[in-house]
Amino acid sequence: MTMSLTQEFIDDLKNDFNSQFIATTFQHDELTVEIAKDNLIKVMTRLKKVFKFEQLVDISGVDYLNFGEDQWKTQSATSSGFSRGVVQGELLHKEPNKGKKRFAVVYHLMSLALNIRLRVKVYLDEFDLMLPSVVDIWPAANWSEREAFDMFGFIFTGHPDLRRILTDYGFVGHPFRKDFPQSGYVEMRYDETQKRVVYEPVEIDPRVNAPKVIRQDNRYLDEQ
Repeated sequence: MTMSLTQEFIDDLKNDFNSQFIATTFQHDELTVEIAKDNLIKVMTRLKKVFKFEQLVDISGVDYLNFGEDQWKTQSATSSGFSRGVVQGELLHKEPNKGKKRFAVVYHLMSLALNIRLRVKVYLDEFDLMLPSVVDIWPAANWSEREAFDMFGFIFTGHPDLRRILTDYGFVGHPFRKDFPQSGYVEMRYDETQKRVVYEPVEIDPRVNAPKVIRQDNRYLDEQ
């Protein structure tokens, strides 16, 4: 279990990095800082050497395409269950992304010495997905950056071996992007005639998965 972040430690971080922190968010005893990609190496190096965040836990990506827009009302569920737009494409829930860029790369750091965690976020424009690799700071970033490259298409400059790690050779597209179809573009099978695996256009018809809703349950009725 990690220790609670003290306000003194948070203030020390803010004062030390000053304008290099574009924004800071503290929720649920977790601190998230936003930085520009041009400051990534400088900030990360100092976080490790000075503030003792010696462990990189994970690197993940976020695609904010159509963020907050949904055909399902999931924010205000009632005993009648979830509701869905009658007209295809009708949006029942809208929460604009407030001008943020489409993609974000998120670094999860851990200080073993202080037993605290820190989240660092870098926003990227969809037409400029290049940012520096942190492999020289944390060697464990090697596979995490390859996965983010494979799933989202982020280009980590300076990475020693940036290639796909989860998808197949010759795979087209990045599966974790919101505009990538759930069924994919191709399907594979073993062809007995050719005695090899072949790829063909996917034949799965797109469909909407409707959640199963219990309309009434006595367990949730108010006690009389």
